[in-house]
Amino acid sequence: MLGKILGAIAGEKLASRNSGAKGALIGAAIPAIARRGLGPLSLVLGAGWVVKKLYERRRAGNTPQAPSVSPVG
Repeated sequence: MLGKILGAIAGEKLASRNSGAKGALIGAAIPAIARRGLGPLSLVLGAGWVVKKLYERRRAGNTPQAPSVSPVG
Protein backbone atom coordinates (compact mmCIF):
# COMPACT_ATOMS: atom_id res chain seq x y z
CA MET A 1 0.00 0.00 0.00
CA LEU A 2 2.70 2.45 1.02
CA GLY A 3 4.80 1.42 -1.96
CA LYS A 4 1.97 2.19 -4.34
CA ILE A 5 1.48 5.63 -2.81
CA LEU A 6 5.19 6.42 -2.99
CA GLY A 7 5.29 5.08 -6.55
CA ALA A 8 2.40 7.32 -7.51
CA ILE A 9 4.13 10.35 -6.02
CA ALA A 10 7.39 9.52 -7.82
CA GLY A 11 5.49 8.87 -11.05
CA GLU A 12 3.78 12.24 -10.78
CA LYS A 13 7.14 13.98 -10.34
CA LEU A 14 8.62 12.08 -13.29
CA ALA A 15 5.56 12.65 -15.46
CA SER A 16 6.06 16.39 -15.25
CA ARG A 17 9.54 16.03 -16.73
CA ASN A 18 8.78 13.18 -19.17
CA SER A 19 5.75 12.20 -21.16
CA GLY A 20 2.81 11.19 -18.97
CA ALA A 21 2.80 7.49 -19.82
CA LYS A 22 6.53 7.11 -19.34
CA GLY A 23 6.40 8.74 -15.89
CA ALA A 24 3.45 6.58 -14.87
CA LEU A 25 5.24 3.39 -15.95
CA ILE A 26 8.40 4.37 -14.06
CA GLY A 27 6.31 5.24 -11.00
CA ALA A 28 4.59 1.86 -11.14
CA ALA A 29 7.95 0.06 -11.41
CA ILE A 30 9.59 1.84 -8.46
CA PRO A 31 7.98 -0.31 -5.71
CA ALA A 32 8.90 -3.54 -7.50
CA ILE A 33 12.49 -2.38 -7.97
CA ALA A 34 12.69 -1.29 -4.34
CA ARG A 35 11.31 -4.61 -3.09
CA ARG A 36 13.83 -6.65 -5.05
CA GLY A 37 16.82 -4.34 -4.97
CA LEU A 38 17.04 -2.73 -1.56
CA GLY A 39 17.56 -5.96 0.40
CA PRO A 40 20.70 -7.08 -1.46
CA LEU A 41 21.93 -3.50 -1.70
CA SER A 42 21.68 -2.98 2.05
CA LEU A 43 23.40 -6.33 2.62
CA VAL A 44 26.32 -5.29 0.40
CA LEU A 45 26.57 -1.87 2.04
CA GLY A 46 26.47 -3.41 5.52
CA ALA A 47 29.17 -5.94 4.64
CA GLY A 48 31.33 -3.16 3.20
CA TRP A 49 30.94 -1.13 6.39
CA VAL A 50 31.99 -4.13 8.53
CA VAL A 51 35.04 -4.79 6.32
CA LYS A 52 36.02 -1.11 6.51
CA LYS A 53 35.76 -1.11 10.32
CA LEU A 54 37.82 -4.30 10.60
CA TYR A 55 40.44 -2.86 8.24
CA GLU A 56 40.65 0.38 10.24
CA ARG A 57 40.90 -1.51 13.52
CA ARG A 58 43.66 -3.76 12.19
CA ARG A 59 45.54 -0.83 10.68
CA ALA A 60 45.32 1.17 13.92
CA GLY A 61 46.71 -1.77 15.88
CA ASN A 62 49.71 -2.31 13.60
CA THR A 63 50.96 1.24 13.37
CA PRO A 64 54.07 1.76 15.47
CA GLN A 65 53.74 4.38 18.14
CA ALA A 66 56.47 6.96 18.50
CA PRO A 67 58.02 6.78 21.94
CA SER A 68 57.12 9.70 24.11
CA VAL A 69 60.31 11.48 25.05
CA SER A 70 60.14 14.16 27.69
CA PRO A 71 62.45 17.11 27.13
CA VAL A 72 65.40 17.12 29.48
CA GLY A 73 66.04 20.52 30.68
